[in-house]
Amino acid sequence: MAKPCESRRALLGGLAAGALLAGVPGMLIARDQVRNFPAVLYADDALSGYGFPAGHPLGVDRQGSFLKEAAAQGLLGRVSRGASRAATREEIERFHTARHVDKVLTAERNGLEFLDKGDTPVFPGIYEASALVVGAALDGLSRVMSGEFKRSLQPVGGLHHAGRDHSAGFCVFNDLGVVIETLRSTYGVKRVAYIDIDVHHGDGIFYAFEEDPDLIFADVHEDGRSLYPGTGSEDETGKGGAKGTKLNVALKAGSGDAEFAQAWPRVVAHLVKYEPEFVVFQCGADGLKGDPLAHLQYSAATHGLAAKDLRRIADRFAQGRLMAFGGGGYDRGNLAKAWSAVLREISA
Repeated sequence: MAKPCESRRALLGGLAAGALLAGVPGMLIARDQVRNFPAVLYADDALSGYGFPAGHPLGVDRQGSFLKEAAAQGLLGRVSRGASRAATREEIERFHTARHVDKVLTAERNGLEFLDKGDTPVFPGIYEASALVVGAALDGLSRVMSGEFKRSLQPVGGLHHAGRDHSAGFCVFNDLGVVIETLRSTYGVKRVAYIDIDVHHGDGIFYAFEEDPDLIFADVHEDGRSLYPGTGSEDETGKGGAKGTKLNVALKAGSGDAEFAQAWPRVVAHLVKYEPEFVVFQCGADGLKGDPLAHLQYSAATHGLAAKDLRRIADRFAQGRLMAFGGGGYDRGNLAKAWSAVLREISA
């Protein structure tokens, strides 16, 4: 069997160009000024610019596919709309090293083709697009922490493979890591729960906080022996004083809703045990049946189940404070349905 990373890159190289580029009517992406909604959605034109060219699976059409489905389900009228902004370098460096920020900032000028070993191509405006993803997350964080909203959803976000000193797996900057560090440094929130149901293990978060006992980590993913990045075995539970605060649930290839539902109570019990003050949810949609990069068989019902339970946990322990991020998902119909299921629950 080929190694997971090799198989992934071979598949990427064989994917046909021609991503769906159909636009979304302006009325669907205009910022909604009505208040008194429980949740805010970040999905504007600027954020859609984070995507890779030439048939790359993470293309710029993903957000538009979600918005069309959410509109068809009548969900866009249930949330307020947030506007993205660019994060400052100082904000990005709350998680990332200065050396890594420099590499991204100068990548075009230095003629780099990739920021990693072949998954994350350099494209025009890559620094600016990546800073917008982080900045939108921080804007959402400020509005949740102020009490203006209880919850947020940012479909173009959840870039969980980027480490403190590198890009990886389509992820330039790790907006999730910046949010977690900002919760600590700016808002004094100590105990943060990070839940990840993307089909790929959230290695960028796991290893950055592996020795942090206040980052309560729970990740349900396809077994790393069959999938990138090859990490996240169930014996990885944290190190030192953080041992036991990290939960990895590795599902066999071919697992679906039933297997997720059987494993999910372990996640709920793990979170309840530690009573988090804030909930960060990476709701990658690449575990749904038919995704071109993975082998799980979920339906959107799995995302609805997870979002509903996490909303309840946030209400119980975290003053309702929950931020959700789209993460992966490379079949447009799948991601549209999965993220709509999340939006339905967080806007309830």
